[in-house]
Amino acid sequence: MTKLCRILLGSLTWLTLSASPVFANEAAHEMVNQVLPVWSVIPFVGMLLSIAIIPLIKGDWWAENMKWVSLAWSLVFLIPFSFAYGAGEGAFRLLESVLLDYIPFIVLLYGLFVTAGGIVIKGTMTGTTKVNALLLLIGTALASWIGTTGAAMLMIRPLIRANAWRKKKVHLMVFFIFLVANMGGCLTPLGDPPLFMGFQRGVPFTWTFHLFPILAFNLILLFAVFMLLDHHYYKKELAEGRSPLDMQKEGEKEPIRIEGAHNLIFIGMIICGVLANGMLPEWIPAFANGAGIHVYDEIVFPYATLAEVVIILVAALLSLKTTQEHTRALNEFTNGPIIEVATLFIGIFITMIPALMLLKTHGAELGINQPWQMFWATGALSSFLDNTPTYLVFLQTAGSLGATTGIVTSVGTVSQIMLEAIAAGAVFMGANTYIGNAPNFMVKAIAEENNINMPSFFGYMAWSNAILIPTFIIDTFVFFLLFL
Repeated sequence: MTKLCRILLGSLTWLTLSASPVFANEAAHEMVNQVLPVWSVIPFVGMLLSIAIIPLIKGDWWAENMKWVSLAWSLVFLIPFSFAYGAGEGAFRLLESVLLDYIPFIVLLYGLFVTAGGIVIKGTMTGTTKVNALLLLIGTALASWIGTTGAAMLMIRPLIRANAWRKKKVHLMVFFIFLVANMGGCLTPLGDPPLFMGFQRGVPFTWTFHLFPILAFNLILLFAVFMLLDHHYYKKELAEGRSPLDMQKEGEKEPIRIEGAHNLIFIGMIICGVLANGMLPEWIPAFANGAGIHVYDEIVFPYATLAEVVIILVAALLSLKTTQEHTRALNEFTNGPIIEVATLFIGIFITMIPALMLLKTHGAELGINQPWQMFWATGALSSFLDNTPTYLVFLQTAGSLGATTGIVTSVGTVSQIMLEAIAAGAVFMGANTYIGNAPNFMVKAIAEENNINMPSFFGYMAWSNAILIPTFIIDTFVFFLLFL
């Protein structure tokens, strides 16, 4: 990880130092957007295929060399792009993606990973279908208030411990990703980054409660499928001679209790940091209008984002300093999962630059003007791209449609049902692939650290295609077509 950071930093420095001293303007960058060819997304496709295929054929090699694959595809994009459009343009795009998108993204994930990793839910929990459903429901409810990452990191280990006696556990992790790491984050701007970006653009904080009927409907469908499937596996475990009593000795049943609960204060700090990013520009004039540290060309690192990053890192540091090693040991806490996510997503963020540029330039030309189209377009792209910029592109597209009633935002008035379609697509369909939402990969990594043989990239998509896609088709008819 350190070598990868040094190489990326060196590439960034090279691009910056070799750039033209004459700064470009917004029109010049927009011109590059207009002429960028579609085949420029090949490195991004290569990155996705590497994640999907290499672990299947050379798993050990991938574990040792994923950082070099991430770096290689990043350079496959950056070097030709910089040669074609100038080192200055290459430096601009790299800095824009890494500083303004990746760093806030990975710092937030790291903060929640560290603080939630210091909380242990102790006690005897047996992995019956009812207990598993309850753990999933609690995690889903928490996700809207402490973020999908926070809820996932808090609840994944209790679920794993409760089912340590089981042989078949993959379905538990898959449904955990569906519900806790994705859908549960739809009810507040704290739950998922695209909703927070909508909040920053004028969508009321409580507006996201309008997604509750869709969430409740999906939870009924998914929990019904989960309980039938889990009960089936539960009976097979018992028939094969395994029992939850295998994990505890007679008389050693412990009451449920929380160790490391003071970390909830630090999670609260992180939430305050996220809110500060949106509130400080409104409260303090010095933070308004994108004020910040000028980095390069038109890139300014906002003071509000800097405040968020500092608050989150302080919270993480306090968590590390004040949480006993014994507590983290109970969680089998290591930095492995966050390092894996950071390594893969730096490559994803860099290689998807041309995809986002093309989407920003040509998104309005796609002819998408119906709620069901917005739901699927936003969702399909959010399954493979970062759902935050995807949400913003389609929010802007919806704002240009000329609605006269609805939610007044900084990009125009957006009808109620259109905004619901965009928000639901961005949040719900992040569960379609491992890369659709960062907590997905973290759950996968933690599960594999606990010797759960998780599905491959395509194997996971087989689960999501079989369970989620039919659910989303039903959503389309019930919420976005039936009442129009």
